[in-house]
Amino acid sequence: MDSCMSIADESQLARLVVERKLCSANEVELVRSELKAINQKEGNNQSLTGLLLERGYITHTQLNRLGKTIDEDSMYRPAQQIPGYQVLCKLGQGAMAVVFKAKQLSLDRMVAIKVLPKRLSDNPEFVERFYFEGRAAAKLNHPHIVQAYDVGEAGGYHYFVMEFIDGQTIYELLTDGRPLEEARAISLILQSAKALEHAHSQGLIHRDVKPKNLMLSNEGIIKLADMGLAREMGDFAAAQAEEGRAYGTPYYISPEQIRGELTIDARADIYGLGATFYHMVTGRVPFDGTSPSAVMHKHLKDPLVPPDHLNRSLSSGTGEIIEVMMAKSADDRYATLTECIADLEAVAKGEAPFLARQKYDHDLLQTLAVGSKRTSEEAEAVAGHSPRVSVQWLIGIGVLLVLSMLINILQAVGG
Repeated sequence: MDSCMSIADESQLARLVVERKLCSANEVELVRSELKAINQKEGNNQSLTGLLLERGYITHTQLNRLGKTIDEDSMYRPAQQIPGYQVLCKLGQGAMAVVFKAKQLSLDRMVAIKVLPKRLSDNPEFVERFYFEGRAAAKLNHPHIVQAYDVGEAGGYHYFVMEFIDGQTIYELLTDGRPLEEARAISLILQSAKALEHAHSQGLIHRDVKPKNLMLSNEGIIKLADMGLAREMGDFAAAQAEEGRAYGTPYYISPEQIRGELTIDARADIYGLGATFYHMVTGRVPFDGTSPSAVMHKHLKDPLVPPDHLNRSLSSGTGEIIEVMMAKSADDRYATLTECIADLEAVAKGEAPFLARQKYDHDLLQTLAVGSKRTSEEAEAVAGHSPRVSVQWLIGIGVLLVLSMLINILQAVGG
């Protein structure tokens, strides 16, 4: 990196060297004072960067690293220009936006500001999507959803102001690869399910439910974030425009989203929440692969390894709920999050998940009704799909099979 930097860049460099503890704030001020005295002499144009290097406070290697940070943080300055807000620091950066922590001066409160990169601001599609996210979030008013405050444009940059959550994401809780304690995972998923239930009641599907979009406050409250891929359920024109394209995150995306179906509905969010739940209680994603396409292919074709095969301490009820949430066909999942919430609340109280178990029972009884004969391999596959079926249930199935056989024999004799 060239040591010749703009005044704004040098100011940012000074902040970074203090933050990285390369030198103290007092030492930076001493160098600034020395720099002022040097540059007052005619013909001198020494830089703060050059003097910090010369005095040994930073090395050229450290300067190059700090330069890369400044390049990545190039949106910090325009964010400071947003009227009515004092930008304090950068919270995070993704491919589509940078998020800053700021103070709203009029109300003396902390907020988060998402800023659309300049390179995307010239694209009407990205700008419209950005503002749609703000409008979608503004339609929602729920204790478990990040609240939207304002959207606007300043200095050619589009911004979206929202509630600041002091905490971390669920993704950060899972970085060590260890599963969460079951009761805690159920509580967090219940809060998330209620947030999504509210969004669905307002006609919105999130389409990107994943651990990174679930914020956990220091008080233990879940906040659903990032409506960037949200879509109105009744927006057929948008569905047609996106048909055949996969929108979502590969590790948590539903099969119908992968196929880019026209009729994607709330059950896609149920799948994403189920995949997140799976990750929380097993410590790993449901499907992994060497590429995004490989992972998505597994969502479409590969059977799900039952979560209790990976976490033997997991209760049967939790495992059943996850498997219903992550059924390949949307028709085999919970029809609504209201149903899912009922089962989650039952398991939280130590009861059986009635609706999930009813789905298993229906499938098995339907097989018996048509007189299907299973091979030992098929029976093993069923057991693998539902390892939590009770001994009493298996005995009951055995009795029904015997009765079915006797009825068939009597009918044959009578014929």
